[in-house]
Amino acid sequence: MTDARLFGDHFLRALPAEEQMTVQHVRALCASTLGPQAAEVAKQDVFAWETFRLLAREGIVATAFPRRFGGTDAPQRLRVRIIEELGRVCSTSASLITGTDLSSRAIVAGASEALQQQLLPGLCSGELQAAFGLTEPGAGSDVRGLATTFRRTSEGYLITGRKKFITRASTADWFVIVGRAEDTPGTFLAALVPRDAPGFTISPDVGKLGWFGVPIASLDLRDVAVPLAHRLGEEGEGFSLAQDALLRARIGHAAMALGRAIGAVEIAAAYACERSTFGKPLGEHQGVQWMLADMVTQVEASRALLALVADKYDRGDSDVATFASMAKLQATDLCMKVVTDALQLTGGRGYLQDFPLERFFRDAKLNQIGEGASEVHKSVIGRDLVRRARAAERHPCLREGSLVDY
Repeated sequence: MTDARLFGDHFLRALPAEEQMTVQHVRALCASTLGPQAAEVAKQDVFAWETFRLLAREGIVATAFPRRFGGTDAPQRLRVRIIEELGRVCSTSASLITGTDLSSRAIVAGASEALQQQLLPGLCSGELQAAFGLTEPGAGSDVRGLATTFRRTSEGYLITGRKKFITRASTADWFVIVGRAEDTPGTFLAALVPRDAPGFTISPDVGKLGWFGVPIASLDLRDVAVPLAHRLGEEGEGFSLAQDALLRARIGHAAMALGRAIGAVEIAAAYACERSTFGKPLGEHQGVQWMLADMVTQVEASRALLALVADKYDRGDSDVATFASMAKLQATDLCMKVVTDALQLTGGRGYLQDFPLERFFRDAKLNQIGEGASEVHKSVIGRDLVRRARAAERHPCLREGSLVDY
């Protein structure tokens, strides 16, 4: 590893040699193909089949799947490095990898052996695609607000409900649908629905501001019959399956946002070295140096938090969900600020569609919204902090008694 790039490989060096080689392979793909083609891919919001097939062919899609189905069972410590590399050049590529994990995680964790044998090899190779049907018109980050119902039948379930903002809806072969039991609303379920199921309707793609190459659409389910064999996990495990998928997706969003922030700083710094104002390079002005100093310092700090979260997930730490919210909040808000400042630093050029920062700017916003808006994660973190504060060790500088008596 070398430090030729603006952001060093200190986190990469901590990985085993085989994992370092995987990241180097992704880096080479970014340099040869994904980066140069990113602007063209982002011109239309249609599914980026060529990019997806390249990522599948090169084994990057397989990092989300177990080895026994053709995958590599990559730990989060490796996946965040892969997604960071992809996000540095192409949001489409990064979101194809995070989206594969989100849409398939419940199948990996909850499908029967027969279903896994049927679907996971194809999902791993890219021959099949899945979509994750969780968000609804009235429920998103609050999974307990879901209105989709599962009515029990002698052969399985009849599912009725609406889903919104579903990535890959127009291309998926199978859909993970999460809802609640009609007769016991506190019981959450998840099941697999094929795209040609009677009563299942997929809307046309819905236009959006950025993140082109991974379209979204809505789903409508009206008494869609699902056999018992297509249920994921046991009755009541739908909530936990959804939460695990969202947890991994939030870590992915943080990695993607940091990759984009890294790319924005690199572009802005290169511009500052080449553009001259008032008789000297832009980068020699103290104000510009301070802007860049803030950017690089905050990005490196956020990368350290994300590395900690990845290790926590791989170890199975009980507090990983709260730390994932911290990483997602910090990285995505930081990315929006860094990309905005980088665009400001590059002036009119940064606003041009021909310049990468225009695309970075449009794509950055969704990271702050997807898989829980920043405000939701602040509430998650704050609630956890208050809960733990009640039982935490008393600060040694405080005297005995109630603090309100000071």
